[in-house]
Amino acid sequence: MAVREAGIRSGRGEGKGLMPNEFRGELQGQERRFAIVVSRYNESITGKLLSGAVETLVAAGVADDAIDVFWVPGAWEIPLVAETLALGRRYAALICLGAVIRGETTHDQHINRQVSHALGQIGLASHVPVLMGVLTCNSLEQAIHRSGGNVGNKGVECAEAALEMASLMEQIADIP
Repeated sequence: MAVREAGIRSGRGEGKGLMPNEFRGELQGQERRFAIVVSRYNESITGKLLSGAVETLVAAGVADDAIDVFWVPGAWEIPLVAETLALGRRYAALICLGAVIRGETTHDQHINRQVSHALGQIGLASHVPVLMGVLTCNSLEQAIHRSGGNVGNKGVECAEAALEMASLMEQIADIP
């Protein structure tokens, strides 16, 4: 069913011509299952991302037993597990969490580029929303700020996006 904004209706508006159907995801997760793939590397950061994501899903009505958490060694391993889960089609969305912090070399750039590209491709190929919550920071301080500090929590943002996208994808599937 389409979620309509106030004042937007299908059919003729008052002298405004035809109005389109509008579809928008909702922040509710009842009867949906979500997977979270999280990196153990930089666990002091990724643990906070995970907590934010889980709390957001539960607050939106997702049952505890409908949230599966898959721990991987590092960000590099996230896409393999994400692809396996997406192809299994058991989840309404996948939330991928990690933290890659710049060091003395360009290693972080290679990891970030490949992980972000792979996660995007997995979502497109599987038609399962794959949310990228892998922090790509220049310093530990930046990562702290993005995992519950003064810039927010990327885990929360990804969980909210996962809820919206799962809802929207269901609406799209129901269009006659």
